[in-house]
Amino acid sequence: MWFSNATSVCFLGKFVIYEGLPWSREEIAKEAIKHALKALRKRHLVEEGAHAPAFIALSKPLVSQGSEWKEKAENLELELQQCYKAQSRMSEQLVVEVAESRASKATLQEREAAIIDAQEKLNQTRDECSQLKADLEEKIKALELVISENIEIRAQLEQMTIKAKNAEAENKMLIDRWMLEKMKDAERLNELNALYEDSIGRLRATSLEKLARQQVDGVVRQSEEGAEYFVESFVPSTCKNKIHAHEGGCASILFEYNSGQLITGGQDRSIKIWDTNTGSLSRTLYGCLGSVLDLTMTHDNKSVIAASSSNNLYVWDINSGRVRHTLTGHTDKVCAVDVSKISNRHVVSAAYDRTIKLWDLQKGYCINTIIFHSNCNAVCFSTDGQTLCSGHVDGNLRLWNVQTGKLLTEVAAHSQAITSISLSRNGNIVLTSGRDNMHNLFDIRTLEVCNTLRATGNRVASNWSRSCLSPDDNHVAAGSADGSVYIWSISKADIVSTLKEHTTPVLCCSWSGLGKPLASADKNGYVCTWT
Repeated sequence: MWFSNATSVCFLGKFVIYEGLPWSREEIAKEAIKHALKALRKRHLVEEGAHAPAFIALSKPLVSQGSEWKEKAENLELELQQCYKAQSRMSEQLVVEVAESRASKATLQEREAAIIDAQEKLNQTRDECSQLKADLEEKIKALELVISENIEIRAQLEQMTIKAKNAEAENKMLIDRWMLEKMKDAERLNELNALYEDSIGRLRATSLEKLARQQVDGVVRQSEEGAEYFVESFVPSTCKNKIHAHEGGCASILFEYNSGQLITGGQDRSIKIWDTNTGSLSRTLYGCLGSVLDLTMTHDNKSVIAASSSNNLYVWDINSGRVRHTLTGHTDKVCAVDVSKISNRHVVSAAYDRTIKLWDLQKGYCINTIIFHSNCNAVCFSTDGQTLCSGHVDGNLRLWNVQTGKLLTEVAAHSQAITSISLSRNGNIVLTSGRDNMHNLFDIRTLEVCNTLRATGNRVASNWSRSCLSPDDNHVAAGSADGSVYIWSISKADIVSTLKEHTTPVLCCSWSGLGKPLASADKNGYVCTWT
């Protein structure tokens, strides 16, 4: 930067000492521009004065001067234009420098503001750092305290673990001693039960002998312990009650022993007890988790056992209406169940996992399992409780030893699957029904066919269609797919009655031990009682 007169200039921060006074940069710039404009005006006036004679001379039309003066005038005019251009460039440069000075000033102010903010943040960060250091010291002290407490707790835990191990060892020793005593008690109880059952068996045999001597006209007039009360059965012809017992179908029915109470089980997972005199519902048993496929009852009428499609057997206590046992062990639907004729303790079941299982109701678990290649649809105990009869899908009737589970003998009873097995009251005759629509009577001692019953319209409805023998072993009742119930006379080997009330296939029949009534159930869950 230049000035028209010699002036002392000194820069101090934002201010400049100019002509002995402190001036700002902007004021200095303005003053410099003024001096530059004054200098340019003076130079312009000097140049105009210097070139004035030339202009005057040129303005006069002198022929003598000629081309020389003309050339000088052109040169001077060109020099004047260059001066004007130089002046404009200097003005532009001065404007640019002023703008750059202002921008530098704004940038400097922004940077100073940023420095102030950074300084404030630094101070704040220092305060936070000091606070964090104090918090860290407190946390370290707390951590040291927790570590010391943890060490103490670990020591206590080790002591408690040692005490627990000692207590566990002592507990195990006590359990072993307790189990040993329980085994001794169980052995004594088994001996007592065996003596009791033997005594009951002898008492029954004695009572049956006495009753046989008192029998007159086929009617037992006196009922004593060890003998079942029944009268001579009759051929029913009239539907007394038609009950909608279950939703979705009823696959199993049976009568209580020496009673007219009817028990039914259906696809709605319920067990119902009916009064056959009035057709009214007495009570309902709940707890089954699948469809009921078969039912049986202990001879004291205290427990009902149901075979279920949920792979389990359920044992209800009739008095309380509660499930006493859930017998688990089968891996497929359980389709058949029966109770021993001489003991309320042993139950046999058959399932579609190709197994037959023997259960102890007092212990509540399986005591023997028979595995065979053909699924079993029906099963029952012999009258002495030592033999099992089973009907299989391959059409064979098989006899098994209860104690050993070994196959004793077998016979091809039907050309298709056996659906039902019923044992006569004296235990000598077994009735089998099959999908070949035949009902065969076998002598269980020789497994020879005593009689074969069939009818033109009779068709077995399912793999679990249950037929039955009358209490006096003189008649057979079986349901048909056309909704009819057929009754045969065993002695005549011919149909004596056809009962028609059902509109869907009849799945099962059951005859009361009192001789009447006969009950039947169909695929829609309707139950009919016949008199």
